[in-house]
Amino acid sequence: MATLLIKGGTVVSATGRTEADVLVDGEQVVALLAPGSQLLGTDVGAGVDQVIDATGKYVIPGGVDAHTHMELPFGGTFASDTFETGTRAAAWGGTTSIIDFAVQTYGQRVEDGLAAWHGKAEGNCAIDYGFHQIIGEVNDASLKAMDGLIDEGVTSFKLFMAYPGVFYSDDAAVLKAMQKSAATGLMTMMHAENGPAIDVLAVQLAEAGKTDPYFHGIARAWQMEEEATHRAIMLANLTGAPLYVVHVSAKQAVAQIATARDNGQNVFGETCPQYLYLSLEDNLGAPGFEGAKWVCSTPLRSKAEEHQDELWKSLRTNDIQMVSTDHCPFCMKDQKELGIGDFRKIPNGIGSVEHRMDLLYQGVVDGRITLERWVEITSTTPARMFGLYGRKGVIAPGADADIVVYDPSGHTSIGYEKTHHMNMDHSAWEGYEIDGHVDTVVSRGKVIVDGGAYLGRKGDGRYLKRGLTQYLV
Repeated sequence: MATLLIKGGTVVSATGRTEADVLVDGEQVVALLAPGSQLLGTDVGAGVDQVIDATGKYVIPGGVDAHTHMELPFGGTFASDTFETGTRAAAWGGTTSIIDFAVQTYGQRVEDGLAAWHGKAEGNCAIDYGFHQIIGEVNDASLKAMDGLIDEGVTSFKLFMAYPGVFYSDDAAVLKAMQKSAATGLMTMMHAENGPAIDVLAVQLAEAGKTDPYFHGIARAWQMEEEATHRAIMLANLTGAPLYVVHVSAKQAVAQIATARDNGQNVFGETCPQYLYLSLEDNLGAPGFEGAKWVCSTPLRSKAEEHQDELWKSLRTNDIQMVSTDHCPFCMKDQKELGIGDFRKIPNGIGSVEHRMDLLYQGVVDGRITLERWVEITSTTPARMFGLYGRKGVIAPGADADIVVYDPSGHTSIGYEKTHHMNMDHSAWEGYEIDGHVDTVVSRGKVIVDGGAYLGRKGDGRYLKRGLTQYLV
């Protein structure tokens, strides 16, 4: 098996940084060595197959994006990234593992939904991948099927308090599913918005002629997110289920999560890059139909209400534990354009899987988070939260050799014509400048990105069977 030495860099973990050389044998890290170490009187580098010079650079565990939607059917179309294109783009950006969502729709068996997603992903992924399970219809059959998810390596499931008629679960359904969560150890993931109330507001806005993309954010007001987040927390409290609230965008929802955690409840939250940087006014409110590029749910929030500052603060205080992307890309042509004249018909989603690591590193440069916290919220905590830690999220002997060499002296200009490998006809991050650069990406010991070249191939990624996590606040 091939050996690899990454030498001269600063290895950064969630708990600190150290000058060390990383020795890889085959697919695993086998040692962290003092710089210039010798084995049997010989420099380590003299006996390995490949040496990467990381002098002046950070050596970090590969990113784990725990919330993506490749090929998701939604709004009369499909997410534009396939598992092939989406995972390749992720690799370019320093993400070496994703957890996508297998979908059970109304009238479908859970087992068939999971099998369908295995069929989409197998042999197509550039990086390692796992699955959560969307439970689109909570009934006796789906509740029974959930008992078998753990054996399949799927240890979390997602419910929606939004999208009546598509994925929506009412309170009774949520209660039943959470009881199953408490009994099995499965993590309940929740899209927390009051969908029926949102639909009323959306109809009223449309009838008043307020149909531009901007009004997507008005219909999905922060009160709709806070209320549903509180309701989900209360149902989790009643049942004893662990709860993970996805794509938190409103500071009021953060406060609900923080209170629950302060009370000792196993409640967790993620946010996404779009909520840290983009806004209702600047993006959804762009002239004409341009704002459709940034239609997602939960929606972008008002910059004037200081949601962004509170979200960054919550990442520092650990009231929010991690940052995923909710990567669900749609092209403008023939997809977002379905909603011209009616914001309700715009497919909900933004493409970010390629840019998450860079965008969060800019938070380090700007003094929003520490270098160690960057690694923690983009890699280590996602691996811990979803049963991958030890293999993923850490550079240590025995771990998979998923490693990123990141240059803090480099620069990345994000844009459709610049750093863009996602299957989209635009970039939601057009014009963003990052004071850092992903130089080299290693996936299970194989260099897949280096020197501006993609060296991986379709099928490099393997399915990750995930274990249960011991949930602790």
